[in-house]
Amino acid sequence: MAKRAAPEVNAGSMADIAFLLLIFFLVTTTIETDSGINRKLPPMEESEEDVIIKQKNIFTVLLNGKDQLLVEDELMELKDLRKAAVEFLDNGGDGSCDYCKGARDAASSDNPDKAIISLKNERETTYKTYIAVQNELVAAYNELRDTRAKALYGQTFTEMEADYKDVNWPGNKVKLKEKIEQIKVEYPQKLSEVQ
Repeated sequence: MAKRAAPEVNAGSMADIAFLLLIFFLVTTTIETDSGINRKLPPMEESEEDVIIKQKNIFTVLLNGKDQLLVEDELMELKDLRKAAVEFLDNGGDGSCDYCKGARDAASSDNPDKAIISLKNERETTYKTYIAVQNELVAAYNELRDTRAKALYGQTFTEMEADYKDVNWPGNKVKLKEKIEQIKVEYPQKLSEVQ
């Protein structure tokens, strides 16, 4: 009795199939990119004189490893941070800010130009909480800018920035840019991150 030969598998098209699978996975796979915090660093100044900052013009926000907030030496919930920051920034303690609507407390910030928010966090702080605190502090600045722009120009600062970025906006972009810069001068975003 003759031995029957085992049928051979045709492997000629295996390379083609593998190549097609490789192309399929390369085309359909999405690669996630990490997006960072959008921060613009201030330009380097060549001045050699020391800037003296009064302690009352610094709003201290500490974030510990257990994701707890200590604002001006008091425990605070995240939901109350924006309101506290707005009150600090818009205080107008020295009377030089005629557009400030704050309590004009002499023990708090002098005016928005001198007010600085200082944020310090520990290594154990979660990224989620850190970003949430950053968002609340930036939202405090945006709230003040929106209120001021609405009072001066009839539309919010956020709307003005959106119009400026819109390529098809029919208005005068030069004047709009001047208005935006004016609001930024009145409420400059001074957010300092302490190491």
